[in-house]
Amino acid sequence: MLKDILKKTVVFILTLEARAVLKKYKPRIVAVTGSVGKTSGKDAIRAVLEPHFFVRASAKSYNSEIGVPLSILGSENGWENPFAWFAVFCEGLALIFLKNHYPSWLVLEVGADRPGDIQAFTRWIAPDVVVITRFGEAPVHVEFFDSRDALVREKSHLAHAVKADGVLVLNADDPDVARLRESIHGRRLVAYGMSEGANVRGSHAEVRFEDGEPVGMQAKVAYDGNVFPLVMRGTLGMPILEAALAALAVGSALGVNLVSALPALAAFRAPPGRMRLIKGLKGSVIIDDSYNSSPAAARAALEALAELQVTGRKIAALGDMLELGKESVSEHKKIGALAATACDVLVTVGVRAQIMEDAAHAKRMKKGAAFHFDTAFEAGEFLAGFVGEGDAVLVKGSQSIRMERVVKKIMAEPERAGEFLVRQEPEWRRR
Repeated sequence: MLKDILKKTVVFILTLEARAVLKKYKPRIVAVTGSVGKTSGKDAIRAVLEPHFFVRASAKSYNSEIGVPLSILGSENGWENPFAWFAVFCEGLALIFLKNHYPSWLVLEVGADRPGDIQAFTRWIAPDVVVITRFGEAPVHVEFFDSRDALVREKSHLAHAVKADGVLVLNADDPDVARLRESIHGRRLVAYGMSEGANVRGSHAEVRFEDGEPVGMQAKVAYDGNVFPLVMRGTLGMPILEAALAALAVGSALGVNLVSALPALAAFRAPPGRMRLIKGLKGSVIIDDSYNSSPAAARAALEALAELQVTGRKIAALGDMLELGKESVSEHKKIGALAATACDVLVTVGVRAQIMEDAAHAKRMKKGAAFHFDTAFEAGEFLAGFVGEGDAVLVKGSQSIRMERVVKKIMAEPERAGEFLVRQEPEWRRR
C-alpha cells in the first residue's frame, strides 16, 4: 500500500514537471506506439533526425507513466532510491525555472500496459508526428484488456491525438494499423512497409553476409519514384527493416533528404536485446532478442533464424511469453509448431514454454532435439557446453524470464555484457 502511494506521488510530480517543461520549451514531438518495434523504431527515428535537428529520444524503453515524463525531463530512473528521486525532481525544477538549451524535437516511446494509459498521455501530450508500428495477432499486455480489439483501440488513441497540422505515420503491413487511415481525416498520412501502396516501400530484403558471416540486413527502398539501397548492420530480421522504413517515413515527412539518411541508418545499431548479433562461444553466433517476447515478435525472430544460412545448427532458446491472458496456451502452441520447422534444436525455459516443446514434438521434432529448463541460468549452463562451431543461437523470452542470462553464458566476451546486453544495471542484476 505504501509502495503504491509513493509510486503515485512520483508519477504525479514527474508529470507535473514534464508538463511545465513542455509548456516552457514547446518542443515538437514524435510519439511512437504499437505492440512490436517501438524501441527500435524510436531509436532509428532519432538516428535519421539527429543530423538535422536537436533531438532527444526516450532512453532505453522508457514508455510508461514514469518513463515518458523522465524522457521529457532527460533524467534517469530513481528506482527505489528516494535520494535519486529527489535529485530527479531538482533537475526538473532547474529546467522549469532556469534557462536551458532544450531539444527542439523529442522522440517519445509511448506504451500501454493497462486500459486508459494512452488516453492519460493524450491529455497533456499533443504530438506533431505519431508513428504506429505493429499490433500483431496477440499483442503483449493483452492479458490486462477485455480483448485484443480493446488494446488496439487504446493504442489508437494516440493517432487521434496528433495535432491538426501533424503527420500520421502508419505501418502498411499491419491490417489494423493500415485501417486507421479510414478513421482519421484532416491529417497528413505517410505509410511505410513492404506492401504496395506504402509511400516508403521496402523490397528485396535479405541477410547481408561479409566474409561468410552474417552482419545484418539489406533491402531496397522506393520513395517518390527513386530507389535507394538500405543496409542495417549488427541485427537480423524484418523488424529492424521496419524500424528503418518508419524512420525514413518520418524523415520524409519532415523534409529530410532520404539519401542523407541512409548513412545514419547504416551506422545505427539496434538497442540491446533486439535481434542483436553477438559473437558466441566456440565460433558460434548469437541472435540476442532477449529484451521481451510476444507472439508476433517470436514469429519474426524464428523466421529470421529459419532464413539464416549456417554451417552448424540452428538453435532456438525460447522462454515464456507472458501477459497473453486466455491466448497464452494457443499462442505458445503456435510458436512451438513454428520452431519445429525453423530450428534444428529447441531449448525452452519456463512453465509456459513447456507447451512450445510439446507442440514442437507434435510437429515431429525429434525427442533428442528439444530440451526444457526451469530457469535461464540452467539453460545457459547447458548451452555453454552444447554450442559449437558454426551454430546460430536465437535467444528470446519475456522480460521476467531474464533470457539475457542465457546470452551472457554463451557469449564469447562475457566481460562486455554491460555493453551488449539488456538489463545489466545493478538494480536488475539484484533481481
